[in-house]
Amino acid sequence: MSNWARESAAPICRKGESLGPRDHLITHTKPEVKPDWLSQSDYDAAPDTLRVRELRVSTGKGKKGKILVTTMCCPKRYKKAGLKTLYKQRWHVELNFRHIKTTLGMDVLSCSTPEMVAKEIWIYLVAYNLIRTLMAQSAAHAGCLQTELSFKHALQLWLAWGRHAQVDSHDALMALLEAMAQIRVGNRPGRIEPRLKRRRPKPYQWLKKPRQTARQDVIKYGHGHKVAA
Repeated sequence: MSNWARESAAPICRKGESLGPRDHLITHTKPEVKPDWLSQSDYDAAPDTLRVRELRVSTGKGKKGKILVTTMCCPKRYKKAGLKTLYKQRWHVELNFRHIKTTLGMDVLSCSTPEMVAKEIWIYLVAYNLIRTLMAQSAAHAGCLQTELSFKHALQLWLAWGRHAQVDSHDALMALLEAMAQIRVGNRPGRIEPRLKRRRPKPYQWLKKPRQTARQDVIKYGHGHKVAA
């Protein structure tokens, strides 16, 4: 089971073993009757009891906060403040997905068959891990955390370095790593952003035919009408 089992805004339970203010252990018992949504194999593999830790952490000034449920049950080994800090780092997950989809350009795939789409996705993931490996080496060389470096800056340097530098040159590689560490990103703990688009989509119809056919239609019939916003 994942360390982070659930995130909830519901009131914290009063049952279980108290570990401190709004921090306690609770034991969940396996139901005697298998739920309809659970397969028989998963039900059989589930333990008879599951002990988890529930704690409330604040997410900002004036907010009630979130209730975290985790299997990190030892309060001496896993301090409440440390779990709160770890939870706030979830923003990096959002950033990493954005880098894969937007910065690398994987939001729109060009292949049309399932096999080629799978290969295309793997190529993007290989490229992403390659950049992250270089960033890790750069951060270790500069004595900082990898999260302090800019992924887009590292990608731009890698593309320029691959075109103009000698790939097998150690001096060029060290210069690349030093350049990656020159741009640092801001420390923004607890950052929250709306899931909204700033710009409106352009009022054009979808291209649902081969581009060459569409060109011939434009020559013959002219451009189509724009879609009303």
